[in-house]
Amino acid sequence: MAKTVEQSLPLVIVNPASGGGAGARDWAQAASALTAHFGPFERRFTEAPGHAAEIAREEAESGRLFLLTFGGDGTISETARGILAAGAAGSTCELGVLPHGTGGDFIRSLLMPTRLGDAARALRDGKTISIDVGRVTFADGSERSFVNSASFGLSGDVAFRANRSKKSSVSYARHTVSAALRYDFPEVQLTRNASAQLVHRVRITSVSLHNGRFFGGGMKMAPAADLTDGKLQLILIKKMSILKLLGSAPLMYWGAHLGVSELEHGSVTSLEAAPTDAGQVLRIEVDGESPGELPARFDIQPGALRVRIPARTEN
Repeated sequence: MAKTVEQSLPLVIVNPASGGGAGARDWAQAASALTAHFGPFERRFTEAPGHAAEIAREEAESGRLFLLTFGGDGTISETARGILAAGAAGSTCELGVLPHGTGGDFIRSLLMPTRLGDAARALRDGKTISIDVGRVTFADGSERSFVNSASFGLSGDVAFRANRSKKSSVSYARHTVSAALRYDFPEVQLTRNASAQLVHRVRITSVSLHNGRFFGGGMKMAPAADLTDGKLQLILIKKMSILKLLGSAPLMYWGAHLGVSELEHGSVTSLEAAPTDAGQVLRIEVDGESPGELPARFDIQPGALRVRIPARTEN
């Protein structure tokens, strides 16, 4: 069936609340850059959390070929989730991202330019790849996909606090310090790759699973992560003093932290996690959002999403 003119045009999902509310103000500049490099396009504004996923599913099911996002990591993740929810219809839909928002971790992993004009040109002239998508399955059977990362422990507490307030890099740092000072290092049971031989009980600072390399607003947390290798990089930080954690932060931004004695790392295709104390609440962070808590299972869906990236990329 031939595509309509509307289906053939790019559609941009704009989150006006991204970047602490700067999305609405900055959209005019993004629209100008897109017009210069793409010509005609369409756009829809999100109105509430979760709306980007609804829009993306509707558009993918209607046959839209190219969806772009103008928002942060949460908007990107929602849009990807909507495309995946469209099932077979989503398999022909391609995702592109324009830089904006608070975190920008997934954009870093895609090696997208940070200037809007350069990013629009890179999307116009780019290439399409199929990337892996992570998935969290909660105890009630509900699921949440992620394109970049998922975590629990201290990072889950920080995300929960940040999502209840106005997001910014300053507020994120403040919430990190506040959560760290109250953190009690819970014990969890981890089962890697569905193997009874790989069960691990450990007190944690945080556990994170990475599809992309960056996390937490620019930390190169998983230097070996690859969006197309069919694996998640597991970063396990065992009980660590708050002073040492804060002192190790610069190493995490440089990707030089993997030798820290309290840290374990490796690749997995799945991880099951549960608190050893059934009454302990351990919140999960998924692409910066807070959709639930442990127990949960994390796994990877290889090559599940079509994404446009710059034609020339280097790791």
